[in-house]
Amino acid sequence: MAFGQQSGPPATAKQLQELLGLLEDAGHTDFRDARGPMGFTQRQGGGKFTRDEADAFIGQLRTAAESGDDAAPVPVERLTAVDKALRKLPAEQLAAELQRRGWVVLEP
Repeated sequence: MAFGQQSGPPATAKQLQELLGLLEDAGHTDFRDARGPMGFTQRQGGGKFTRDEADAFIGQLRTAAESGDDAAPVPVERLTAVDKALRKLPAEQLAAELQRRGWVVLEP
């Protein structure tokens, strides 16, 4: 079997549709968005599952939804490059820039 290939018959369209619906109910937009929180491989993030994989994930999502636990994966906050850069800046530098732009800055 080649690297990244499925090890069984592909999931049916019905399984994929149900899995996507459960992922959307859990707060994800698509398979790729759920990749990290759900632990999908790159292949699965592209929407390619075996029947057994799809059944396992469907069961996991149904169990989490029925139990009402917070066990259902929560979508990860995605930061832009600007947000990441701003988080690295010292608070004093950010406050100084806001004041330069006319904002009032208070310390907590």
